[in-house]
Amino acid sequence: MKKDQVFDFFSRLAEANPAPRTELEYGNDYQLLVAVVLSAQATDVGVNKATRALFREVETPAQMMELGEDGLKAHIKTIGLFNAKAKNVIALSGILVRDYAGQVPQDRDILTTLPGVGRKTANVVMNTAFGHETFAVDTHIFRVGNRTGLAPGKTPLAVEQKLEKRVPGPFRRDAHHWLILHGRYVCKARRPECWRCIVADLCRYKPKTPASKATTAAVG
Repeated sequence: MKKDQVFDFFSRLAEANPAPRTELEYGNDYQLLVAVVLSAQATDVGVNKATRALFREVETPAQMMELGEDGLKAHIKTIGLFNAKAKNVIALSGILVRDYAGQVPQDRDILTTLPGVGRKTANVVMNTAFGHETFAVDTHIFRVGNRTGLAPGKTPLAVEQKLEKRVPGPFRRDAHHWLILHGRYVCKARRPECWRCIVADLCRYKPKTPASKATTAAVG
């Protein structure tokens, strides 16, 4: 995808959704961190269902430590891998209390040292909580980056690095939100809804899915 096409690509996404944001529900930076850790291999909808009651009870790392691992498990048992995630959340909460006065560090390198926090999670927190121009490459962004030709790469890091180079200034802050939402609701994994895609003419994906085919498949 050429430079002017990349600009056009994001211009259209921005016009359609001027203020994109994560679909995870949270009340502060710490709750966002916890929600993103819990969202690994889980849907935002599922995480939100589990954390609504949890976040009414727990707003800080210290409160999470008071709740304890068993108490946390009781809240998040509907989420996949909840045992390991509970262990990580309790561990990272203890580190935040002990080493960072209960605050979420505004530093990606530090964040990635916390249990259960990888580069993608750290990028989400840096972008959503602190406004940094980071690109959190999840399965949706990896697919959209490769399928469209926007940022092809064999690994999430390679796609992230391409986005770092190619996303124009006006769109860098919100780019990963637009791409996630586009991948989640339009450029879907099994059957991309090309017939209603606002950037379809800029996309290099050749077997465009027509509305008639999708309708037939849905009925069948």
